[in-house]
Amino acid sequence: MNVVIYARYSSHNQNEQSIEGQLEVCRNYAKLNNYTIVHEYIDRAQSGTSDDRPEFLKMISDSDKGNFEGVLVYQLDRFARNRYNSAVNKRHLKKNGVRVFSARENINDDASGILMESVLEGMAEYFSVELGQKVKRGMKINADNCYYNGGTVPLGFKLVEVESSITDATGKIVKKKKFAIDENAAPVVKKIFEMYTNGYLMADIIRYLNKINIKTATGGEFNKNSIRNILLNKRYVGIYSYNGKDTIGGIPRIIDDDTFNKVQDIMFKNKKAPARARAKTEYLLTTKLFCGHCKEMMTGYSGTSKTGKLHNYYMCNNARKKLCDKKAVQKDYIEDLVVEQARNILTDENIKQIANKVVELANQEKDSSNLRRLNKLLKENEKQKANLLDSLKICNIDSVKQSIFEELNKMDVERQRITNEIVIEESQHIKLTINEVKFFLVQLRKGNINDIKYRKLLINTLIYQIFLYDDSITIVFNTQNKPYEKKIPRPEVLESSLLGKDALPDKGSLFIAI
Repeated sequence: MNVVIYARYSSHNQNEQSIEGQLEVCRNYAKLNNYTIVHEYIDRAQSGTSDDRPEFLKMISDSDKGNFEGVLVYQLDRFARNRYNSAVNKRHLKKNGVRVFSARENINDDASGILMESVLEGMAEYFSVELGQKVKRGMKINADNCYYNGGTVPLGFKLVEVESSITDATGKIVKKKKFAIDENAAPVVKKIFEMYTNGYLMADIIRYLNKINIKTATGGEFNKNSIRNILLNKRYVGIYSYNGKDTIGGIPRIIDDDTFNKVQDIMFKNKKAPARARAKTEYLLTTKLFCGHCKEMMTGYSGTSKTGKLHNYYMCNNARKKLCDKKAVQKDYIEDLVVEQARNILTDENIKQIANKVVELANQEKDSSNLRRLNKLLKENEKQKANLLDSLKICNIDSVKQSIFEELNKMDVERQRITNEIVIEESQHIKLTINEVKFFLVQLRKGNINDIKYRKLLINTLIYQIFLYDDSITIVFNTQNKPYEKKIPRPEVLESSLLGKDALPDKGSLFIAI
């Protein structure tokens, strides 16, 4: 089988060495399973919570060419920590006949494997969110004290190190950075504000600065965006901002209030009202909701009714082409119903059963046929070595002794090789405890049902497929080795008569949101 390797590391506590470690494990896994590696895709300092990864997107696109049948990753969270993106991209790969393999999480492709993969990916996303929350807490502490919180330092400022009021675990004072005025660059900022208040256009200011070779804070040439960002930046009047909260006097002032306010008035008058952007609607059941009639995927659409109200709903793709008579269903209704049922499945007893099952599957994978073969070879090696040592004790012929010593050396080399392969094989299996899985599932049960991130995590961890009929729906959960189905009567459908003519699918005014 031809496979490709995908490896990445984020910018948090990871580096180039982590890439090499991932590649080594993946290469060994491919070798043990007789896979042929045809390409390696590597994203450096890229987060797994987003699809905005050049090599990842290239890999997904290259799958259309049919040059490989598998994507090999170090472990599942290298592919994606966002379950929605993971589902969409895995579906794209699956259509092209490509599977995703985890070198460290040897997961079956049957129903039990689906359960295990759902929980593992859900846990990865949960702990990714937890890490993000910890980072945000640290940034809030910095903001409360007006410390530098990362990002580009605006033109006219520099950073100075100060002793903070924060101590580490050993009681040592942690040094932080604060904004200070850069005496060399601050006059440039003042000149920009002065020129703008005196009636110069942004284009005039840009030409002037670039002509005398003044650079932006990032070392580039000035353009409209860089000038606009300077003129709108409240930091120049000493305001430290974080997460919507302004601290007046939190950083040194470069521009006086009168000049700054005058600039804001001029910019407001010159500003052209932008076209209202259409709000992006997230359809949480994409790739999981299917038409009960024709089994085609149901996709999210939006349209305006005769009264001007915006409707969001799911519609069978074949129905849109008039190949199926399945009625559309209101988005909020069907999502609320599925979220409620997913949450209800997390009873104490089910949590216990799921945790036991996932850990059981993880332990079963440790006892792979390859590992049994390697352990058998190791025992045979030890037995042969013991026999040679016994022969050495009774042998009196020097030439024979020399041959035995040479054979013993070969046995030692072989033993080391087998031991190394056992270490590699064992490292490929996920190590989970029942308490770890139960903790994750209990936290999943406690989430805010109105939080969009929580709803996505709940759906993607527990729901495998949903089949929508006119009078009922069937939900297939990832909670047992055999998927569990639950029928719920009377789904609320959206009659086409409720929609205006501009909202009908065949009029072309709907936009697809996946």
